[in-house]
Amino acid sequence: MLNLHTMTNQPRLSESVEMYLKTLAALEGGGAPVPIAHVAARLAVSPVSAGEMMQRLGRDGLVSHLPHKGVVLTPNGRQLAHDVIRRERLWEVLLHDQLGLPWARVHAWACQLEHATAPEVSEALDAFLGYPAACPQGNTIPRDGAAAVALPLLSDLPLGQPARLAAFEDESEEVLVYLHKRGLAPGVTVTVTEVAPRQGPLTLQLEGGAEQVIGTSLAATIRVQPEAKPA
Repeated sequence: MLNLHTMTNQPRLSESVEMYLKTLAALEGGGAPVPIAHVAARLAVSPVSAGEMMQRLGRDGLVSHLPHKGVVLTPNGRQLAHDVIRRERLWEVLLHDQLGLPWARVHAWACQLEHATAPEVSEALDAFLGYPAACPQGNTIPRDGAAAVALPLLSDLPLGQPARLAAFEDESEEVLVYLHKRGLAPGVTVTVTEVAPRQGPLTLQLEGGAEQVIGTSLAATIRVQPEAKPA
């Protein structure tokens, strides 16, 4: 049987380290420090466990600690995180585009496959798929360390401004299936018609006139591409 782990001379990171690195990459955005409590919440672990891992990653030169602010990935840590994210999203494309599995459910399966994928396999998979730009959830597949251009968040969209749903940053199956059942998927155009006061929910009008209500915190995980307002 082919052993993916022996196909390269480079040491492999543990699954736990890879999960922390890609979580930090998702949370830090444009390089802003990430509080350790936010990392713990995203991974559903205790702050103590997250703090111990941050200390380990710091000793390995993968993160830098900023007192009273949190941690940031070092250039090496960010590159490793992007490698993990790239493997994951390539598998998502294969599972969705080639095997026809639902876009809202492929993330969990791809997350299992990413940890057993050697660099040679990633390169072959990328070429086989035609070097896709994004995964089924609309998130950019990183290559060569290039940073993706950050699109506006749905939560920041002005009233009456139509926009196409472009990327879903929260890729948990629970969230994606919830949104999918409500007609919210990449490529769908929506317009915010009402925002409740005090960080209340947003009312969205979808293509065809249907309406959906979505919480502000969830809307803050969805990137959109604004479109021209109808004349």
